[in-house]
Amino acid sequence: MDLINVTQEIHAASQRLSKSADALFSLGRSKAEAERDYRLALSQEILKLRADGIPVSIVTDLAKGNVADALFQRDLTEAQFKAGIEAADAIKVQVSALQTILKYQTDM
Repeated sequence: MDLINVTQEIHAASQRLSKSADALFSLGRSKAEAERDYRLALSQEILKLRADGIPVSIVTDLAKGNVADALFQRDLTEAQFKAGIEAADAIKVQVSALQTILKYQTDM
């Protein structure tokens, strides 16, 4: 790789990193909203089951089963957020490697 290509690659990776920060903010918001929705649905379901006279020992398990879709959505958004973080980390590693190449090329 010549000097110009390396600097162009660093610039492109920096732009991708900037975009990934925006995407992570959006994913983080979705994650938080899904967590909120799940907790609200779970608490409402627990109250409903308790009002129906379901024994306390099984209320939590039944409630979690009844709000499984909200739990799935919460877990999905968490996985997407973690994947976004890993993608950003991969870009950081790429930038670091390119900076090392650039340093060695300029030292020659």
